[in-house]
Amino acid sequence: MRRVVITGYGLISALGNDVPTAFARLHKLENAVERSEELQGYQGMQTALWAPAHFDYPERYNRRVIRTMGRESVLSLNAAEQALTQAGLLDDPILKSGRTGIAFGSCSGNCDALMDFYSVLADHVVRNVTSATYIKMMPQTIAVNLSVHFGTTGRIFPTNTACTSGSLSIGLAYEAIRAGQQDVMIAGGAESFNPTQVIVFDTLFATSRRNDAPKTTPRAFDRNRDGLVIGEGAGALILEERDHALARGATILAEVVGFGTNTDGRHVTQPNAETMATAMRLALEDAHRRPEEIGYISAHGTATDRGDVAEGTATATVYGKGTPISTLKSYIGHALGACGSIEAILAIESMRNAWFPPNLNLTDPDPACGELDFIMGEGRALQTDLVASHNFAFGGVNTALLFAQP
Repeated sequence: MRRVVITGYGLISALGNDVPTAFARLHKLENAVERSEELQGYQGMQTALWAPAHFDYPERYNRRVIRTMGRESVLSLNAAEQALTQAGLLDDPILKSGRTGIAFGSCSGNCDALMDFYSVLADHVVRNVTSATYIKMMPQTIAVNLSVHFGTTGRIFPTNTACTSGSLSIGLAYEAIRAGQQDVMIAGGAESFNPTQVIVFDTLFATSRRNDAPKTTPRAFDRNRDGLVIGEGAGALILEERDHALARGATILAEVVGFGTNTDGRHVTQPNAETMATAMRLALEDAHRRPEEIGYISAHGTATDRGDVAEGTATATVYGKGTPISTLKSYIGHALGACGSIEAILAIESMRNAWFPPNLNLTDPDPACGELDFIMGEGRALQTDLVASHNFAFGGVNTALLFAQP
């Protein structure tokens, strides 16, 4: 089995539109949640909170470049350009050699394009539909658009698995390189904000209603949590076979050493602690590591009752109370298909900088979430060679990733 390293990454997020900016803002210990005037305009909507990514399209993104791209694809393109630039591969022939693949996803295709098709069915008038509309709408839109833009001809994995889209893409990219099928993979996830995403969780009574106090929510694992806040963004990572990276003198940011994934097989929306724990153990087994060797856990931490309890219980079962843990959703909200890749990137940055962010708004840990070493109050200075990143999705899709210092 070949070793797999990370040589570049980039992101768009509510905390900032590049990795240094986003990581620096974590130190301010303040979330990016805002009250949304748009959401306030929907009758029957309980929440008015969101965590938007304030991103203006660069001038170079003219119509020719982004004609077939919805917002989630444009965010992914920028994040991928950042990642390829850092890796030194933006104009490298490896991209078009057949040895570079794409693993990228989101919860769905572009909702605005979907509405254009819906209007045709509702009004029986064909309008606002062009040859690019379906390309924007289709589930694999991000992966395909990135492949066409960069000219990749290798494998393609559209990972449209809701909140594990970003993390599953990293895992599949890792496996493809480890098995010798590819030398380089562009992996990640993205999501562009749409009110329908909020409605899904609002109807499940799973959104935070602290509309007048956006800086106090979400509060994952807290006894007084009241639900999640939807965010948006994109995260892209360049995974590369280690010898290939070393041969060209690339800077190695981290090594992917473990990946575990499975499904609950029981319920579409209610998480299962037992299979969550199994995914964590699978990653540890894959890496040939013991739980006590892991120095930090980046939790999924949605701030929903059932999600936090199931995840906390699973984590405590596998790791006990000795491993520091926090969730980045307390800063950027739940970025859905983007969360797994953004959180993995920032977990690696934390390991590289020996500083890990606290759980914002966590003041009274819920005992039902398990006895864990929650980072609270201030960030924690910590030297470690191994971190874990966990994500879980509707449909019972569970992922666990382990990253090591190079």
